[in-house]
Amino acid sequence: MSAVRVITNVLTDRGSKYAVSGAEVASVDDIQAFLKQLTRNKKFAKATHNSWAALLPDGPAKNDDGESGAGMVILRMLERDNVTGHVICVTRWYGGKHLGGDRFRHVQDCVRAYLDSR
Repeated sequence: MSAVRVITNVLTDRGSKYAVSGAEVASVDDIQAFLKQLTRNKKFAKATHNSWAALLPDGPAKNDDGESGAGMVILRMLERDNVTGHVICVTRWYGGKHLGGDRFRHVQDCVRAYLDSR
């Protein structure tokens, strides 16, 4: 697994704050190591959601972490840009107000910010 790259304060909406992070990975074990390293930071460990996805050699892997549908949004963007061997995690700190469908747009915006910064 390569070094973890984190972009904080990607966007804020109705109190919810978003960040995005990622790293090169080759297996589910690498993804678990990435998540462990990310959540060593208390701020990320206390986040409401750490949704992630990756296209691995043995197939796609994703986890919504309670943010229903977020993992699939990330996975589709990875497929569209043909980004393999890389995990992307969108972190959300819930701000007290439901965002409805806007949360999917926010996940997309975070992934795009990450992909554009590579």
